[in-house]
Parts: sequence; C-alpha cells; structure tokens
Amino acid sequence: MLKMILTLLSIIPMTICLKKKFFWTFFTSSSFIMPLLFFFLTPMSFNSSFLMHSQNKMFGFDSISSPLVFLSLWILPLMALASQHHMKKEPLSYQLLYTMFLIIMQTFLILTFLSTNLLNFYIMFESSLIPILLIIFRWGSQKERINAGIYLLFYTLIGSFPLLASLLFLSNSLSTLYIPILMMKSSETFNNPILWLGCFSALLIKTPLYGFHLWLPKAHVEATIAGSMTLAALMLKLGGYGMIRLSLIPFFYSPNLSLILISIALWGAIMTSLICLRQTDLKALIAYSSVSHMGLMTASIMTFSSWGLSGALMMMIAHGLSSSALFFLANSNYEKTNTRTIIIFRHTQVILPLTSFWWLLIILTNIAMPPSINFISEITIMSSLFLWSPLTFPFLALIMIVTTTYSMSMFMLTHGKLSKMTKLISPFSTREHLTLFLHLFPMIAIMLNPTFIINIIC
Repeated sequence: MLKMILTLLSIIPMTICLKKKFFWTFFTSSSFIMPLLFFFLTPMSFNSSFLMHSQNKMFGFDSISSPLVFLSLWILPLMALASQHHMKKEPLSYQLLYTMFLIIMQTFLILTFLSTNLLNFYIMFESSLIPILLIIFRWGSQKERINAGIYLLFYTLIGSFPLLASLLFLSNSLSTLYIPILMMKSSETFNNPILWLGCFSALLIKTPLYGFHLWLPKAHVEATIAGSMTLAALMLKLGGYGMIRLSLIPFFYSPNLSLILISIALWGAIMTSLICLRQTDLKALIAYSSVSHMGLMTASIMTFSSWGLSGALMMMIAHGLSSSALFFLANSNYEKTNTRTIIIFRHTQVILPLTSFWWLLIILTNIAMPPSINFISEITIMSSLFLWSPLTFPFLALIMIVTTTYSMSMFMLTHGKLSKMTKLISPFSTREHLTLFLHLFPMIAIMLNPTFIINIIC
C-alpha cells in the first residue's frame, strides 16, 4: 500500500517539468493508472476478515475499505477531466498548484480509509479538510466562497473537539486505539452515552446529519467542479465509513441512542427532500438531495445489522458515483450559460438530445431505478430498517415519493419550446461524454455482479 501512495505522490514532481499543452494529458493519463494498479495488484478478498491485509498497526485495508479506496482513486482522473475547461485560462503555476492540492487531498482521504488506529483516523480525517478549503478559497466561483469555507471549517472543528476528547479518554482507559483490539473488547466495557455521542459527533456532522448540514450546500455551490465531486463522492463518505468502523466495536452498541439518531435521520431525509422541491439553484438541489441520501445511510448504519451495514456501504459507492456525475452535469451547464438557475435550462432537450439522455440516465440511477446499484442499496437499507421496526416503512415510502418527484420534475424542465437563451448553448464535447461514461462504467460493472460489495459484511 505504501507503494501506491508513493506512486500517487510522484505525479506531482513529474508534472513540474511538463509544458502547458501536455500538462492535463499527462496528469489525466497517469491518474488513470492508479485505480487500475490497485484493482489488479491488490489482493482484494471480499469475504476476508477485518484488516486481513494489514501490515502494521497504523494502516491496512480489508473488504470494507478497499471499495472506498478504489472509489477515491477512480474519482481523481474524473476530476482531472472535469477541471480542464475551468483551469485552462489559469497560468501553468496555478494549474500545477491546483493539481497538487487534488493529489494531496486524495492521499489524505485514502490514508483515512486505510487507518487501523482511531487516533490516526482522526488526524487523517481532519487533514483532508486543508486542501479542499484552499481549493474553495482560491478557485471558488463567487465571493461567497469565503463564507462557505468558514462554514465548513467551523462546523468540522466544533464537531471534532468531542471526538478528540473521547479518543483520548478511550486511549487512557484501554491503553490502545487499535481497532482490531477494540473489536475484541466486551460490550460492557463502556456504557457511557456522552462517550458515544462524543465519538459520533464529528462523523454525524461530516455525513452530514440533518440539523448540522448547513455547511454542505454552501460548500457545494461555491466549490469548483473538482471540489464538488470530491465532497459528494468521498468526503461525505468519511462520516459513514467512520460510523461503520465504530459500529463493529461492541461497546459502541447502544439501542436507545441509535433509536434517537434513526428518528432524526429519517425525519431529516424527508425534510431535505421537501426542500429540494423549492430549490432554484441546480447545485444546491443536488447538495440537498445528498443530505437526504446520507440520512438514509445513517439510519441504516444505526440498525447495527449486517444488512444495514452492507446496504450503507453500497449506498456510499452508488451515491458517490451518481452524485459526482450530477455535479459534473450541473457544472457543464454552468460553463455554457454562466448560471445555475434551473429555469434557464428549460427546453434544452430539442437541441441537446444526448445531454438530455445523460440527465435521464443519471437521474434514474439517483432515484434508485432497478437494476441500478442504487436500487440494490436502497432495497437492502429498507429491508434492514423494516426488520428493525416496521414503523419506519411510512417514512421510507414518503422519502421515495418525494425523491422521485423532485428528480423527475428537474428532468422534465428540459422538454418544451425553446427559449432565446437556450438556442445559444453549445453541445457537450467528447471530454464531457467520456467523463459521464466513466462515472457509469463502475456502476454497470457492480450492477452485473452486486456480490462484489453486498457480501462484504454479511
């Protein structure tokens, strides 16, 4: 695994010697090598025990972290493809700095997924914020980017203090934070709700749970396309990944506290879905839909069942790809019209039929139409929640109805009579079609073999 990290970081010095016209070609092609190397050279046993492939007490990977590491490596070249139009007018030095931030951010995210020590997980978890903050501050689209970065910083810092205090208390009490050892502790080792909430606080804010989500729409709206893709595909998954890890530790099992969180998560998923119905900003609508999906994922994890954990992990992979594709589509429309207002994109189906096809395909996966992996993940999550309590079924049904309503209403805006402004929109380029296809390719591969992920924890 150290070889993979060093190879990823070696892209930075190699790009320094390149001329401007070869810069993005080399960066994109070299970024594609990383997920291919990981997939073919890493011994991925998807029925393996926890940290079977760990080589030290700091980093290791298993059947839970491997799909998320692969997703992190796969998103990097897609961000490179998506950022070329946005960055082509920048000087070469700024382009190099931009790609350096992307690689450093991906490195921290990968190391977070590979951490086998809770304190190391916390350090990498917080370190991944620095590159995304710098990207938002420097390359954000509007003046509100400073406010969005401050929201992101303070929400995360406030939530991280209880997590750090709880980890220090655990380290002092148990003399270790090594996760495999913690998994062998008795469930009666601790029964402290304050400790439980302290450990989950930063994860719930990062997810984010409804009520702590105000930083997410601001960050998405003001971030560059690479920042939005990273936030949607990877950084929101840090909270879910951390909750899955903690849920496998016996003394974090707390039915009473999980009941409260499941109630808040389901209620939040309904509320954010209703908010999507009245959104006029396309990126804000996609961001609020992510909050709704992550609320469903949080509720699934809090059931502490194998079905719930498997469904949550599959939803992280499915949502990471589909939401990243939606943000890319929204950014492509923004580059052509210089606005994110949904009403401006009305009636574009006539002049951009292939673009409309991409919208339809991605929206159908986002609303979990069968046989997409989003459908498999939501069926698994709904089954786990129904087995946990049949009273959750009305909430789940309402979430599905509202999600379908705002998603299809967004797509229907592309049909009708052309306006004067939409006649000037240029069609998608080959680069944009390739980026969208590469978002769908892993989803199709997993759809053909869902046991790739669904049997990870079962």
